[in-house]
Parts: sequence; C-alpha cells; structure tokens
Amino acid sequence: MNFGVILVILILLAIDFYVYQAVKILLRKFGSRTQKILRVLYWTLPAIPLISMVIYPTLEGFKIARFFRYAMFTGFSINYIPKLFVTIFLVLHDLVGFIGWLLRISTLKKERRHLAGKPISRGEFIAKVSVVAAGAPLALMGYGIIKGAHDYRVRKVRLPLPNLPREFDGITIAQLSDIHSGSFFNKTAVQGGIEMVQSEKPDVIFFTGDLVNNSTNEVNDYIPVFNKLDAPYGVYSVTGNHDYGDYTNWASKTAKEKNFRDLITAHKEMGFDLMLNESRSLEIGGERISILGVENWGAGRFQKYGDLKKTYESAEDAPVKLLLSHDPSHWDAQVRPMYPDIDVTFAGHTHGFQFGVEIGNVRWSPSQYIYKQWADLYKEENQYIYVNRGFGFIGYPGRIGIAPEITIFELVRQA
Repeated sequence: MNFGVILVILILLAIDFYVYQAVKILLRKFGSRTQKILRVLYWTLPAIPLISMVIYPTLEGFKIARFFRYAMFTGFSINYIPKLFVTIFLVLHDLVGFIGWLLRISTLKKERRHLAGKPISRGEFIAKVSVVAAGAPLALMGYGIIKGAHDYRVRKVRLPLPNLPREFDGITIAQLSDIHSGSFFNKTAVQGGIEMVQSEKPDVIFFTGDLVNNSTNEVNDYIPVFNKLDAPYGVYSVTGNHDYGDYTNWASKTAKEKNFRDLITAHKEMGFDLMLNESRSLEIGGERISILGVENWGAGRFQKYGDLKKTYESAEDAPVKLLLSHDPSHWDAQVRPMYPDIDVTFAGHTHGFQFGVEIGNVRWSPSQYIYKQWADLYKEENQYIYVNRGFGFIGYPGRIGIAPEITIFELVRQA
C-alpha cells in the first residue's frame, strides 16, 4: 500500500472522528442498547470504502475488482461527501468559538443571558444543525445514484453548414461519449439507453471515446448491448484518455499493448469503425463529406496520442469536415488555429462533472472552471464544437443535475 493511499485513509478517519464528536451528543437521547447499535453502524459504514481502497489495487484486472470499485466509490459518496459538509460547518463553528474565547480573554468580560424555559445546549444545537447539513447532500447523492446515473436525455441540435452538399441536407447524426462500461451496475438501464438511440433512427452514429475506465475486459459483458447500435451510413468511433490503460499498473509493457489491441477488437465486435488518426469519406448521391477521427489529444496533463496533421491529410479536399476528438481542449489548442476548415468538432471527456445545475438558460457546473468548452454547443467564427455530457459515469456512480446524454444532430445547408 503506497503512501498516498495511507494518507487518504488517515484524512478520512480524521473526518470520521471529528464528525463523531457531534454524533455523540445526539446519541445521548437514545437508550444504551440503541447507542451501541448506532455506534457500530457509524464505524462500520466507513469501513466499507476504506477496506475497498486497500483491496482494489491488488485485484486490478480481475472481474471481482469491479465489485470493490463500486464499494469504494459508492461508499465514499454516501459516507464522506455529507461528512465534508458537516466538517466545514463544525470547523467554522469551532473557529468562531475560538475567536470569541480570545475576545473574552482579552476583555476579561463574561456575558450571561437568562432566558425563560430550558434552552437547548449549545453542543446539542450544533449537533442537530450538523445532521441537517449532512442530510441534503446525502439525499442528493442517493438520488444521483438511484435515478441520475441512467436518466438518459435526448438533446437535439441543428447545425447549419455553408458548404454542406445538397445530398447531405437534413442528415442526422447521433453522438454518444464516455460510456465507461467498467462503472455500470444496471445492464437493463443501459440497454434502455441504447434503445433510445435507435428509436431516433439516426443516419450516422459517432462515439467520442472512453469506452472503458482502466482495462478492456470491462466492456466484455456489454458488447452484446452496444453492438445493437446501427445506422445506415455507419458507426464511427475514436479513443479517449481512459482507453489506453494508462491508469492501471500492468505486469509488463506487453500486457498493456495487448489490452489496447483487445480494445480495437472490442470496437470491431460492436460494429464500430474505430479511427486511429485517420479519416473516412461518407458518400451520398455522388457527393461526399469527411469524418476525421483523432486519437486522444488534450491541452492538459493527459497523454497525447493524437496526430491531427496525419488525420487531416486524407480529408483535405472535402467540402465539409467533421472531427471526432475526445478532449474539448483540443479545439482551442490545435483545431481552430491550425485547421480553420474543420467545420464541427464532436467531443466529450468532461462529463459536465456529473454535477451541476441546468434549468432553462441557467447552466453551471464545476467543470466550467477547468474547461472553457464543457457542455453543449460553442461557435467561433465558422467553426463549431459540441461537448457531449457523456453516457456513463466514473468515480461517483451517479449524476446530479447533469443527465447522461444522447445527442441528435441535424446537418442543414446554411442559406
């Protein structure tokens, strides 16, 4: 077990002990037997993610590792996110109390106020308010797992393109991104999402990367689900940062290379035309457009596998170019300044942080502080980028306010 894991466990235990000081006050209201049961529950529930955190790295690559990953992330979400809210509240309260104590010491004054009746003790009041502070995020976390994780939404986008050939006027494209099959826990719900895609009857389907979390074997059980995706003019895909196995400790370089070859095979078995820094021509009625597929490339810390120059070469003379590139930071870093005739970039990667608010025209997520283009459609001059919010999830096994997305585009000739 490395130092980082030990440090995280110690921090989480410190949070448990800190919050427990408030919980102890509330336990006084119960009988001794009930107190013992509640104490056992309080310390047993955190043990699930903490033990899973220790065991999971030793089981990577085995099917059972998925169970421990669920336990780790779900347990963390349910146990510690609410406790973080409580901890912030308690720290602020203790800080105010400490400052007040310093002021009383400095002025040598004591204030006493006599109120009618028997007032609630300060400690009990703080404990009760802390429970309320934990309740809201706990309810949201639970809702996000039970309902939000598979609450698929179809978003429809109209894309006017000035150079679109007449034969392509009105063609529809479905986009999926960030499947993260290793995180799924409800196969029936996933099948329902794929049926939603097919019910839209798209002419073309794009998948913009991150089929798995860590290793290709995660998708094996879902190949029969995703191979139901079908469109008259094909299903095209690219890789995302998670598809290369960079976040797994492989036994050897050969094992990692085999994992990526297995990923390529998985795309084929699902009927996806995986583009690795290459392009495809889409022809209808003697006219054509180009679909470009670049491997993962982003402006941030992730490994750069993409080669847009190579990808572009075989599509240079096409009147319309549609680029599949997983990371939206690629758009400002290379696409816009170097390839101004790439009409539309289809991206994903951000997941919209799986948390945020989207009500009418109000749109907010922590993701926007990391990515300039984090969800939906953006336009600069004559170029578009669309950032899909993702079909799956990773880390926290749910979504709050940012629903999993199926996007349907209609390409139209701009008048």
